[in-house]
Amino acid sequence: MARSEFCLIAIALLIAGSCRTANKDQGAEETAIPVVAFRAAKISSGADIYLSGNIEGKRTVRLGFLVAGKIASIAAEEGQLVTRGQVLASLEPTSYSIAKEIADAQVRQIQDEYDRLKIMHDRNSISESDFTKISAGLQQAKAQQKLHEKNLADTRLYVPFDGVLLKKLAEVGEITGTGLPLFVVSDIQTVKVSAFIPENELHLIKLGQEATVNISSLTQLFKGKVTEVGSAADPASRAFMVRIEVSNPGLLIRPGMIAEVRILSDEKKTSLVVPMEAIQHDPSNLSYVYVADSIQQKAFRRNVSLGKIINDRIEITSGLSEDEIVITGGQQKLVDGAKINYKL
Repeated sequence: MARSEFCLIAIALLIAGSCRTANKDQGAEETAIPVVAFRAAKISSGADIYLSGNIEGKRTVRLGFLVAGKIASIAAEEGQLVTRGQVLASLEPTSYSIAKEIADAQVRQIQDEYDRLKIMHDRNSISESDFTKISAGLQQAKAQQKLHEKNLADTRLYVPFDGVLLKKLAEVGEITGTGLPLFVVSDIQTVKVSAFIPENELHLIKLGQEATVNISSLTQLFKGKVTEVGSAADPASRAFMVRIEVSNPGLLIRPGMIAEVRILSDEKKTSLVVPMEAIQHDPSNLSYVYVADSIQQKAFRRNVSLGKIINDRIEITSGLSEDEIVITGGQQKLVDGAKINYKL
């Protein structure tokens, strides 16, 4: 091959390689994904506390009979309202009624004997010891009479306060023992929301603090006040119990409902926030955002921890710093390290 032909081939190869490189670079620039971005910023907002909790009655009692027997009647079903002094249930009274009649008869018999001996005692016709013996016998008979009278009365179980029957643990015809809890009654004129608050927010809670309670199954907001703040943390969650008392005049709120509580605070808090649409969730339910690297013009995934929602923003408690640029539009097309073209 002539030297001139070799030179021509080498020049052609160099030109082809240069074209391929140019085309490759041009293609890389075309694959940059256009996205919308937002610069993370801190804002000042009220340090209100948001909690989720369960509704409980102001006071709840377990009721059972003080005597054993067969259940003869039950006057209410679960969920029904009950009133103070209402007979909730009763036992078959026959045995206790007979025992009371026997005690009554013994009292009458001993009373008659006592009356006769007293006349003789007043005349000094019997000894003091004999009169003392009959006096003691009469007292004992009257005590037995009172005991059987009480046992007969205890065959009827009364409601101690206005409320609702939460649980009925027995049915008519069952045999029950002394003191076994058969019914659960709760006072719901006033209810309590029991919730847990994280340790780092405990300093924001004070007794008497006002709160707004929202129950999703009802259509109105309720006002409440903080009445209890736990003094010891739950060993598992390291959170503290808080109870908010809520008036329930219409008895619309029932124990077991779920409530969302907002506890109002005068303090201000600085929070790092980003738009809600910046937040993504992976199959493991981890929250993350894509952060733009302005030098490399690439987007990188960053796991974050979320706080409360403030207007149309969401608080980032960890994983992000102020002034970092997060992707808020077009991130569905991104993968970690993707090349981007963004605008703020």
